[in-house]
Amino acid sequence: MSGEPFSPAEETGGVVVARPDGERGSIQSIERAAMVLSLFDQDTRVLTPVIVSERLGLNRTTAHRYLQSLQVSGFLSAGHGPGPLLDQLSGLVSERQQLLALAPSVMRQLSDRTGLTAVLSFLGRSGAIVTLVEEAHEGTIILTVRVGTVLEVKAAQSRVLLAFQADPSVVDKLLVTLSSADARAEQAQFVTARRDRLSWGDLGRVGLASVAAPIFGGRDVQAAMALIGTTAMLSPEDAESAGRVQLLQSAAERLGAVGGS
Repeated sequence: MSGEPFSPAEETGGVVVARPDGERGSIQSIERAAMVLSLFDQDTRVLTPVIVSERLGLNRTTAHRYLQSLQVSGFLSAGHGPGPLLDQLSGLVSERQQLLALAPSVMRQLSDRTGLTAVLSFLGRSGAIVTLVEEAHEGTIILTVRVGTVLEVKAAQSRVLLAFQADPSVVDKLLVTLSSADARAEQAQFVTARRDRLSWGDLGRVGLASVAAPIFGGRDVQAAMALIGTTAMLSPEDAESAGRVQLLQSAAERLGAVGGS
């Protein structure tokens, strides 16, 4: 690649700031940093100004500034190999992959023992996202949910994930879609969820019930596991349901213990 595809940049306090193209400058800086980091592969474990300039068509001074900025930000090490921030992100991905590998067997056993559908969700930008589903093999009525579904804020899994969310801005962003009264009611639900490590859904759909428990990795919530079914089989007031809820909580704790080890 030849020429100078990147717009000129200035280095301010160790941070490269794109000046041209008006309001797109900050976004372009992120895109360009991503392009530099994408140069890592099985044969390129360390980046140099020469490598960056030749592969991205930059002059070496600009390439050097980008490497310095990424090093200061933690994306690169002092020797311009993968830095501590990439190690941190890699650890999170590895932890999630381990959880996804272990979850199906635990969920299958939970579904078989309760006769209900087991669901695993992670928190996304717009709410809990259904990631794994294990449907009950027996019964005349089987309730399920599609993988990839973004659940409502009042869904059991959304409530559990938000209740244990460490970043309050994430919670505020999702509650802003509700009325003031509903947002206060959800905050009260979060208090109950933190106390019980359990939350029931409230989607206003007749005959449908759901309950969720958090899956922890260390001190942080990693995912939520839920049971969904009819109110005849799952209810906060039902003694038989209490046994199913206990099985759910035990499964979530077991998965968290194994996944976080």
